[in-house]
Amino acid sequence: MAGVVVPQDECELLFGRRIASAVALDGSEPIAGARRAARGFMADVQAVHGLPVSDRAMGMVELVVSELVTNAYKYAPGPCLLELEVGAGVVEISVWDTAARLPAVSSADPGRVGQHGLEIAMAVCRSFEVRREPVGKRVKVTIGLADDPDGDPAGRLL
Repeated sequence: MAGVVVPQDECELLFGRRIASAVALDGSEPIAGARRAARGFMADVQAVHGLPVSDRAMGMVELVVSELVTNAYKYAPGPCLLELEVGAGVVEISVWDTAARLPAVSSADPGRVGQHGLEIAMAVCRSFEVRREPVGKRVKVTIGLADDPDGDPAGRLL
């Protein structure tokens, strides 16, 4: 598993640049590897690029990456691609996989164990999008890098 940080100078979103990383996963790597890649990327966003990232945002990125990659491993045959991109005060997490079937949130059931990944991602992210691709589908979410200045957690804007 290898991540590549690619600055895209032509995009003027945050300090005149976007910061991105992509990690191809073949399904044999442990989910913890995807979380480590996400944490490493976010740590670089802070240390190398000097952008503020709240502890909450760091944890939410790891959680959402874990849930989305777990779903890709569980429901899609073949590889998946994890992409992380920072710009305009948010990190965009995108997971592409080979399954054409779009995910659906399960109906509420207090006795259900598991299958809460999409619910979790939708609850903690500012935006949530699923779209079909020429091959497979892509799930894309955004998470705020910093908590609200008034102390409210950065999450879905109501």
